[in-house]
Amino acid sequence: MIKVVTWFKRRADLSPEAFVRHWQGPHAEKVVRMPGLRHYTQNPTHPSAYAGGREPFIDGFAETWFDDTDALRTNAASAAYAAVRTDELEFLDVEGMEAIFCTEQVILDGPRAPLKFAAFIRRRPGLDIVVFQDYWRTTHGPIAARNPYMRRYVQNHVRPSAYTSGRAPSYDGVPMTWFDSFDDLRASAVTPELAATRADEVNFMDDPGGDLPFVIATEHVVIP
Repeated sequence: MIKVVTWFKRRADLSPEAFVRHWQGPHAEKVVRMPGLRHYTQNPTHPSAYAGGREPFIDGFAETWFDDTDALRTNAASAAYAAVRTDELEFLDVEGMEAIFCTEQVILDGPRAPLKFAAFIRRRPGLDIVVFQDYWRTTHGPIAARNPYMRRYVQNHVRPSAYTSGRAPSYDGVPMTWFDSFDDLRASAVTPELAATRADEVNFMDDPGGDLPFVIATEHVVIP
């Protein structure tokens, strides 16, 4: 199954609240009509990210699942998909939208807790993408999954086709983790397990320990 992770900012004239209302209302109604869509999850940025007039990295990201590339092509040629793209103009900064096509790797198969943390990572310069993905999944994944406050952990690996003909996606992967509360998320940050996780990043990630783009979201599952 192919998972598409799409991230975006809202249209400049919309408040975060108006953006979410349109996304979870009229837009969702159009997305669920797309042919071949298996699952659909919306992840609006948590309201706390806007406190004090701040602007987060993104206002949210969407996850959509399709069986295979044929299903993606069929959807892209459909009237339903055209309606979705037209509606994006009503609430999104479409020029800034980005997406990656992924294979989902479930590392810790726990419950979908209230807070969802997603980071956007790149591989270490010069590291082959296959080596990067194998290390992330088989070595780093189990290290990160030891965090006692983490409820669920999923890695999203960019599909190899994104690297053909010298191309390179904006990011090489998106780890997603779930926590019960902000207290648990903060507590996880000072555990020895997280220290070990961050120490291992130098083995496969670009800018380990740096300021990775990230978002804390409230997951809204539209099609389970």
